[in-house]
Amino acid sequence: MGHPPLEFSDCYSDSPDFRERLKCYENELEKTNKFLKDVIKDGNNVINAIKEYSLGVQKFSQTLQSFQFDFIGDTLTDDEMNIAESFREFAGLLQDVEEGRMMLVQNACDLLIKPLEKFRKEQIGFTKERRKKFEKESEKYYSQLDKHMNLSSKKKETQLHEADELLDKEHQAFYESSVEYVYQIQQVQDRKKFDVVEPVLAFLQSILTLNNLTVEMTQDFLPYKQELQLSLQNTRNHFESTREEMEELMKRMKGSAQICIRHSQQATMEGYLYVQEKWALGVSWIKYYCKYFKDNKQFIMMPVEQKTGTKQTTAHLTLKSCVRRKTDSTDKRFCFDIETNERCSPVLLQAISEVNRKQWMEAMDGKEPIYHSPIQKQAEMDLNDIGFKFVRKCINFVETKGLTQEGVYRTVGSNIQVQKLLNAFFDPKCPADVDFNSTDMDIKTITSALKFYLRSLSEPLMTYSLHGELILAAKSENLDYRLGAVHSLVYKLPERNREMLELLIKHLVSVCSHSSENLMTVSNMGVIFGPTLMRAEEETVAAMLDIKFQNIVMEILIEGYSKIFKGPPEETILPPIPPPRVTPRRRQPITISKRPPRLYPSLQPPVFERK
Repeated sequence: MGHPPLEFSDCYSDSPDFRERLKCYENELEKTNKFLKDVIKDGNNVINAIKEYSLGVQKFSQTLQSFQFDFIGDTLTDDEMNIAESFREFAGLLQDVEEGRMMLVQNACDLLIKPLEKFRKEQIGFTKERRKKFEKESEKYYSQLDKHMNLSSKKKETQLHEADELLDKEHQAFYESSVEYVYQIQQVQDRKKFDVVEPVLAFLQSILTLNNLTVEMTQDFLPYKQELQLSLQNTRNHFESTREEMEELMKRMKGSAQICIRHSQQATMEGYLYVQEKWALGVSWIKYYCKYFKDNKQFIMMPVEQKTGTKQTTAHLTLKSCVRRKTDSTDKRFCFDIETNERCSPVLLQAISEVNRKQWMEAMDGKEPIYHSPIQKQAEMDLNDIGFKFVRKCINFVETKGLTQEGVYRTVGSNIQVQKLLNAFFDPKCPADVDFNSTDMDIKTITSALKFYLRSLSEPLMTYSLHGELILAAKSENLDYRLGAVHSLVYKLPERNREMLELLIKHLVSVCSHSSENLMTVSNMGVIFGPTLMRAEEETVAAMLDIKFQNIVMEILIEGYSKIFKGPPEETILPPIPPPRVTPRRRQPITISKRPPRLYPSLQPPVFERK
């Protein structure tokens, strides 16, 4: 199991669990950095020490063999499985050719050392700078927060207002630095899959090609190289599409003032609260990280600071009521009381701001007004007759004039022209009254407008309700199950959705059939139309990381078009889910280490005849 995704929303709560998960990413970053240093050092040994070449290759091979990719999410794609196994494959190849004497190409440093150094400096180094900024802003904010909590409510209103503004400013700076750091550290974790493997792959190609004793070995390596490059390119394409969606999510989350209400599987509300504790010698305020679950009214208080001489444990309470504390009854601000089944007296809590108190009051059904800050959504479109007419006209235009155009659907048209076309076509006064053959219309405008329409549907074409099942189908390692599950799920779609899907997939099959000219393969189409036809109902980092499996669903639909849309499957239910893999996956991973051994003539010193 890989590392769990870091949600941008967790940056706001900054819980101990979040910090612990972030620490795992930081440890992995340091491990990767050390690994890269080893690879660079060992590569230099191979280049500079030809006499000790065999020993250098052996050490380099061992370094590759010892490294294991960690990943984000719960499932790898077939391409990521190939990438994850690639260093083991490289190590096996090096062990096979260790005894041979090879010449190192002059540009080996450019192929291996410089790209890895560039990755360390530009990616890992930049991530460390983000970490320093995050730690600095964290220290400033919590220091300011501790001072802020000690302010008496009896101070002048202007002083309190200035203090509130200062705290808000520090918190915003801390939140932004946290979001940026979380985004960057996850990007490095994903980028290394191809940015680290590709230089090693190029380096291996260079040392194999110029050794006259490994010509046949090089021929064996070429098919693997091509398959791995395809896996790398597919993974890069998935990464790019995911990165764009994640950047948009990050921008929206940074622009959102507050993040509070959660879904049922998570706490309804969580964050730091100060709790009044009464001791024999007086009263003190202790900071807790608290969680409230509205479904069962469970309130959990986890101690953050251990007081000297005492042992504090996590408290599990059942909420009875929540009442705002009046300012004149305590010298602390932002206070409210809760009554619980487990304690005979009310628990006095202090939130970190007035807004935060309102959020807690709302979650606990207190007397404060409801407060939340929803993220604005773009205008939505409907899957109606006008929409069908629009899609058919777009498809006819592309199939008539643009099937062989390089990069069709990948290249983006002018946003002004796209909006002009959509506004004219969907004008309620005279809908569909647009001449697609006018001089203003080109392939890029038409394809961009089609994608925009599909993305703007009030619900994605593949529906929210089937999203999870489709993703699970794509994650299966059994190829027959994938196809059968997607086939069954297609016929669970509403009739109009399925009709539109069949219309689109048939068109995409036609486009991909000209891939030798337009360079748009099935994989490329999956990257483009995966996020267009599918999306999760909740926008989270975990959902963004599943985009690569949305792309795989599109690939299955295109490659299995003739079977899927020929008619519903014989069984009305999904095929049984295959058991967890205990034997190698059905599609064998690409490999260069399972080939038959090749025999090379041994090198013997020359034999001279006696005269």
